[in-house]
Amino acid sequence: MGTDVLARPLAGTAVWVPDGRPAAFRGDQITAHAARIREPLHLVASSTGHGVGVGIGGTVTGGSADGHRLLGLLPALYPEWLGDRSFNEAHGARFPYVAGEMAGGIATTAMVIAMARADMLGFFGAGGLPVERVERAVAELKAALPGRANWGVNLIHSPSEPATEDAVAALLLEAGVPAVSASAFMELTPAVVRLAAHGLTRDAGGRVRRRTRIFAKVSRPEVAEQFMRPAPAHLVRALVERGHLTHAEAELAASVPVAEDITVEADSGGHTDNRALTVVMPIMLALRARLTGEHRYDRPIRIGAAGGLGTPGAVAAAFALGAAYVVTGSVNQASVESGMSEDGKAMLSGAGMADVVMAPAADMFELGVKLQVLRRGTMFAFRAAQLHQVYTAHGSWDEVPEQTRAKIERTQLKASYADVWAGTRAFWLERDPEQVARAERDPRHQMALVFRWYLGMSSRWAVENDGTRRTDYQIWCGPAMGAFNDWAGGSFLAEPAGRSVVQIARNLLEGAAVITRAQQLRSHGVEVPDAAFAFDPRPLD
Repeated sequence: MGTDVLARPLAGTAVWVPDGRPAAFRGDQITAHAARIREPLHLVASSTGHGVGVGIGGTVTGGSADGHRLLGLLPALYPEWLGDRSFNEAHGARFPYVAGEMAGGIATTAMVIAMARADMLGFFGAGGLPVERVERAVAELKAALPGRANWGVNLIHSPSEPATEDAVAALLLEAGVPAVSASAFMELTPAVVRLAAHGLTRDAGGRVRRRTRIFAKVSRPEVAEQFMRPAPAHLVRALVERGHLTHAEAELAASVPVAEDITVEADSGGHTDNRALTVVMPIMLALRARLTGEHRYDRPIRIGAAGGLGTPGAVAAAFALGAAYVVTGSVNQASVESGMSEDGKAMLSGAGMADVVMAPAADMFELGVKLQVLRRGTMFAFRAAQLHQVYTAHGSWDEVPEQTRAKIERTQLKASYADVWAGTRAFWLERDPEQVARAERDPRHQMALVFRWYLGMSSRWAVENDGTRRTDYQIWCGPAMGAFNDWAGGSFLAEPAGRSVVQIARNLLEGAAVITRAQQLRSHGVEVPDAAFAFDPRPLD
């Protein structure tokens, strides 16, 4: 059909008549119209046959020679609607957005409170903290957010300290924390299954209700599948035998997945497999569909996206892939509410996309697990890798060549090995005496604990702003940080002092909605200019 036929109003066809605001057919006009996401847009044919235009307002009639043929209508688009509506309903939120847990308390109580009061969701970063510190944080959050369900605390898998993992899980249950984000799990443990199954009941309609809503942060399908299936019978049975679950809870646990919110972690800071979201997300969505059908769940499992989300375009892409919600991490470390030191925030705000590197993880050092950290301005990754190489090559500290030992004591430890072991021994005697007993039997384990002291302290030095250890700062960071810095440059979000976690979130969501609207227009034949796919940060109410 020729454009002249398309353009002419035909008998019985709908016609859009402007109300004084003409339809937009030029690039700058289309860009301005596309940005008005909260108003319906009329797609209209040009009266001169020059393609598809966009109209705002006006009236639609059954036929008029004074208007444009109406081709379609795009309803209003709100940032609140970008994800799965059930996410907001389940978690008492307005926006499908989560500020993720950053270990060591970098995701502070202040951050969680700010997010909850802005009707989003935030998780306190409990990973690596003593149980007593987590307990104080939970008490603060409960006092500040009475009656709210849109907040939570992290439970990080601790294979070398299962007692700590169990203690944190018990604390979260006893305190009635509404949501828990389980991260770094390679397989299900009694602690996470207990959290998922404790308090399960049926409502008047027969649907299973949860006391604790579990988010599972995963990057591999084989791990995701464990969380999408009902809890393993042998773990549930053991928890019943210990008195941690009732028989009724055990029965209900067999009919629901361990977690109804699965966060697909792509190329993120901290623990990551560095996978591209465009690769792993479709795999997880297909897995969800298969398991939902296999187990005949009465409500769908939500799949969220994390990792690499530092710009509105990235957030829009995540929702376009099918994400029910998005989770940000690295970009929040440089926010006002972050527990990171001002020095660390300055380092983060100066990072580029490529200023990241993989380094040994303190919590899984012996297993060779790595995490993604900031490279620019710190030698941590290089020095931590040296320690892991020494650990791998030698059975004890005494076996390490004298020259290498001297270099480690001078550079990483800045003290004698014996002195560091003395302090490390005292720490573990209080936290987990079995670690000391094992170290005294196994000199290689003792060496691992000493090296883990350096890895653990390097994060603390960054948080506490220990300038004498600046070159040893361990700062978890993904490439999204550099992308965010590029996008925010020259705006009110350029400096850490202006980066509130809520303004970061609102701008990413608003921009994602603008870009989504631009793509909608393009997919309907409108010649959308590049400028319509850009969104500059601005203060948002």
